[in-house]
Amino acid sequence: MKRSLASIARQLLHQAARAALALLPRRLRFTLFRSLIDCDDAPDARLELKIADTQDELEACFRILHDAYVAAGFMQPDPSGLRVTIYHALPTTTTLCAKWDGQVVGTISIIREGVFGFPLQSVFNLGQVRSKTGKIAEISALAIDRRFRATGGRVLFPLMKFMYGYCRQYFDTRHIVIAVNPNKIEMYESLLFFERLQARVVDNYDFANGAPAVGATLDLLHAPEVFRQAYGHKRARKNLFRYFVETRLANIRVPSRRFFTTNDPVLTPAMMDHFFNRRTQVFQSLNDRQRLLLQSIYDHPGYRAVLPAPSHGADAQMSLRQHQRFSIRCPARLSVRSYDTRLCFPLQVIELSLHGFQAECTLPLPEGTRGWVEIDLGEDETALAEATAVRRHEAGGQVFYGFAVPAPDAAWQRCVVALQTSGTHIDLHAVQPSPAPPPMQQSAGAVRSVAEPPDQRDCTDAVAVLTVRRPG
Repeated sequence: MKRSLASIARQLLHQAARAALALLPRRLRFTLFRSLIDCDDAPDARLELKIADTQDELEACFRILHDAYVAAGFMQPDPSGLRVTIYHALPTTTTLCAKWDGQVVGTISIIREGVFGFPLQSVFNLGQVRSKTGKIAEISALAIDRRFRATGGRVLFPLMKFMYGYCRQYFDTRHIVIAVNPNKIEMYESLLFFERLQARVVDNYDFANGAPAVGATLDLLHAPEVFRQAYGHKRARKNLFRYFVETRLANIRVPSRRFFTTNDPVLTPAMMDHFFNRRTQVFQSLNDRQRLLLQSIYDHPGYRAVLPAPSHGADAQMSLRQHQRFSIRCPARLSVRSYDTRLCFPLQVIELSLHGFQAECTLPLPEGTRGWVEIDLGEDETALAEATAVRRHEAGGQVFYGFAVPAPDAAWQRCVVALQTSGTHIDLHAVQPSPAPPPMQQSAGAVRSVAEPPDQRDCTDAVAVLTVRRPG
């Protein structure tokens, strides 16, 4: 497709403006970028921001992304007219969209670390970020319809705000990382205070058709205070602290969740077949390990027919986890009898399975610690079961404990069954509460009950007790 003279003229003008801007000192450039902020806390009602969860919405997102990447030289034109990657096939990736009058005009994808890692880790070292506490997500595939690129952030700022809030409140994310073209990095540094992963520019980033790239990260835990110091004194439309942290946009449709899950998968078997087998050849290009990993994630019968099959005998040569664990973030309390006192340990459950869970705990728990755990699975779902700490490990400065649960209660079982049988976040929300399953029979080797389920009102805060007892 031939470019118009107007398009060529605009590109030349932008290049000239960037060259002139580069001559200014860094501090003045950043001041100039911040002076251009124009964020409206009451956007036009025609703007809607939501998770892209229908085939038509995803098709439009992938088309806008394709056209933007081709125009920027980040990919060669694809016969499908879409930019679709293997990361879009994972339930740990969420694509957000901005719609104007019902038509998709902007998109951005958020990739949590999954079986394929992150796109940018092929060229950037994430050791600096991994050494800190908290989970990481890569922000990728940002594109705005060309009709809305020169509208002063009318779509871009609300989409970025949606991404920021979704990562903090729904995606269990502390650190976001990006890989962007060098001529865009100063926008992220000056406006949002991203810090570079490394000083050197990567000259050839395969994920962007060999274009140069700069990696950067933002700590969402400290971002509100950083924004407050930089913007708190500014008037409303220049105040990104107020906009990102305090303002609620009526245009944003947040996901509705029955349980405190951390992912919002959207791909039905039909949608997966459409995007990865029929419209593109993404599945065809996968190696055997990638194919087996996909099968281990999507082990529902409905997905089996559309997933790419590994070569004969490949599954016998590769060892993959066979039991399902579900990503979740739930507050919980572990009640343990210690002499004549019942101590309560606060937990954050991050993974759940039928007979166990993994949790963060700031207090030491010796292996074999046994008690009763009460987990808030959702707003109206609470489980109570006996649990034993069976392992401990550290990662990124945090301590995690694995617990065995030999006899989960009815609420626990309902939650796991719902997670096992729901392919999308809409399915999960639509699952109706079922009657409680019959009590599970304990085997002869199962751990006997240590006590009756405790009344949490009788618990003593373990934080206070252990602080008092700590020597020195």
